[in-house]
Amino acid sequence: MRVTRDATELLGKLIRLGRRNRKMTEEELAGRAGISRSTLQKIERGDLKCEIGLVFEIANLVGVKLFGDEDSTNLANKINRVDDKLALLPKRVRNVVKVDDEF
Repeated sequence: MRVTRDATELLGKLIRLGRRNRKMTEEELAGRAGISRSTLQKIERGDLKCEIGLVFEIANLVGVKLFGDEDSTNLANKINRVDDKLALLPKRVRNVVKVDDEF
């Protein structure tokens, strides 16, 4: 869980940095995103209870790159590549049961 906390804290700080670099107040960004200022503050603190889609949307609004140098076309290409890889793998993962047949 430590990695998750660190990752959300980092993302929150990157969002805060992006907002400040764009010279936006908390109220301006929250208004643009259609959320409350307190929700934005939670996102910027890295609160684990914030909805991931909302965090990604806020990150996008302030220019935080989530998956490298992405644009909508590049993300679509990455999604297609992952879909291709998933298509090659079995649909289900099963645990192999080892039978002890040594009598």
